[in-house]
Amino acid sequence: MTSSSTDSLSPTAQSPTASVDSGRRQPIAAKVPEITALFWVIKILTTGMGEAASDGLGEASLVLGGVIGVGGFFLALWLQLRSDRYHAPTYWFCVSMVAVFGTIMADILHVATGLSYYITSAFYAVVVGVLFTRWHRSEGTLSIHHIDTRRRERFYWATVLATFALGTAVGDLTGLTMNLGFLPSGFLFLAAILVPLVAWRLGVNGTLCFWAAYVLTRPLGASFADWIGKDHAIGGGLGFGDLRLTGLLIVAIAALVTWAHRSGHDIQKPIPVDA
Repeated sequence: MTSSSTDSLSPTAQSPTASVDSGRRQPIAAKVPEITALFWVIKILTTGMGEAASDGLGEASLVLGGVIGVGGFFLALWLQLRSDRYHAPTYWFCVSMVAVFGTIMADILHVATGLSYYITSAFYAVVVGVLFTRWHRSEGTLSIHHIDTRRRERFYWATVLATFALGTAVGDLTGLTMNLGFLPSGFLFLAAILVPLVAWRLGVNGTLCFWAAYVLTRPLGASFADWIGKDHAIGGGLGFGDLRLTGLLIVAIAALVTWAHRSGHDIQKPIPVDA
């Protein structure tokens, strides 16, 4: 699914220095990347990194994990929201920290309450559904081509966070509770993510297909990360180590983001001001 999949409106000129707003509908420069194959690759890598980092830091030190996970999330979100245009390192730093924080949220709900992954998965699915409903009622669109006001950006990041928590719970549900193991779970979600791709090719609404695929990237990336990082006794893992895997994924993400930033390959085309 490329950038054209999420919007059928013909773009009109918009200056990248368009005025920022404080919650109204004044347009700002697009704050999310062009949706290309590169976007999906980086997104899946961040989901795996978030899963491995959260688990690895939690095992090493709960205090350190909390400081990095929570502090890093709020720092990254603050940097992203204060910018008036898309900046690849800032955006993907925010996505990466949302991945870590979203995993922490999902794990804490499960551990602290003792609720099963069936219940936590259903809970986060409801949260995602409520956010989509409120976002659409407020803005009239869920298209990421129109993350062009502060209010829409807040809806976007709240939804992204909720999808990470949902994906984490669902991945653990299939891999552990349902005893599929992490590798079979990974292939299950790999097959599942092809469904919105095929649907989009057949003409199904691009925005719907995008968000369906976006939600599925989380359990897809997390399942393969758990398979590589965890011990064999836990879901049939390879035992590579969560923190070592985190380091490798950070390097890969940084390399791809650096290329995207220098090439400008992932900057969105101008979008309609009155959408």
